[in-house]
Amino acid sequence: MRVLVIGGTGFIGRHLVARLVKAGHAVNVPTRRYQNGRDLLVFPALNLLDADVHDDRALEGLISEADAVINLAGILHSRPGKPYGPDFARVHVELPRRIAATCRKLGVRRLLHVSALGASANGASGYQRSKAAGEAAIWEEFQSYPDGACTIFRPSVVFGPDDNFMNRFARLARWLPIIPLACSKSRLQPVYVGDVADAISQALVNSLTHGRVYTLAGFADYTLAELVELAAKWSGHPRRILPLPMFLGRMQAFVFECMPGEPIMSRDNLDSLKVDNISDESMAPELRIVAKSLESIAPAYLAPKRKSLGRA
Repeated sequence: MRVLVIGGTGFIGRHLVARLVKAGHAVNVPTRRYQNGRDLLVFPALNLLDADVHDDRALEGLISEADAVINLAGILHSRPGKPYGPDFARVHVELPRRIAATCRKLGVRRLLHVSALGASANGASGYQRSKAAGEAAIWEEFQSYPDGACTIFRPSVVFGPDDNFMNRFARLARWLPIIPLACSKSRLQPVYVGDVADAISQALVNSLTHGRVYTLAGFADYTLAELVELAAKWSGHPRRILPLPMFLGRMQAFVFECMPGEPIMSRDNLDSLKVDNISDESMAPELRIVAKSLESIAPAYLAPKRKSLGRA
């Protein structure tokens, strides 16, 4: 099968692409920053394409060459706006709408889309509201496409060797003697990136998943404070957590937003944490996934790297 993976150079994408190639699919991965995907060139049957999926003509050309489309595009931060910021609108809402509309126009039947656990039109954060709006836009397009088959995934926070979640807290623990933390009692259910990639790969060729929405949550849930403590401990820098009230947390997040680069935590991120990001649903049997525990994966990739001793 010819598969177009939008967002394929990202964290989940790199793991998913490896599974798709191993399963015998021909994979196209578009990117505006070719150098960001150069590590994918080791895979046979993979084409890394210099293309902007936000350009209608480029998107139509990409989808015209596909039998199935997988959309992984997502961002964690946006400029402010109501009901969600313009960056969330562009990536989480308009891009999925355009992808679904182009699939319908060109007769590409299969579309798989990654949303987020907690997506809700009434969500506390712009991130959650934009993810829900993106789902709604896809379903709206596919309602008038009787031959189309869409599947949506809602993963919790995703962990793995090159994640930006546990690794970020491990880096903080390296430099801070005490870690100040807002929303420390919020609960999350981290899911392993390999399990997410396997679920998407399985669903691609399984007709039982057509028209379904799947929650992808991990083996166990933790408070945010517990996760930060574990990241610090496993990275060799055990630290005490200092819970912050929300008003101090929002002040801290505002300072982070004003600093150059991607913020460690934004005010919108804190809004997302107002609601527990957990699920009592087990992995659907047709996905053939047994969720791996955080404890079985994270200690190995967070452990301090030992320096090899050279010969004298």
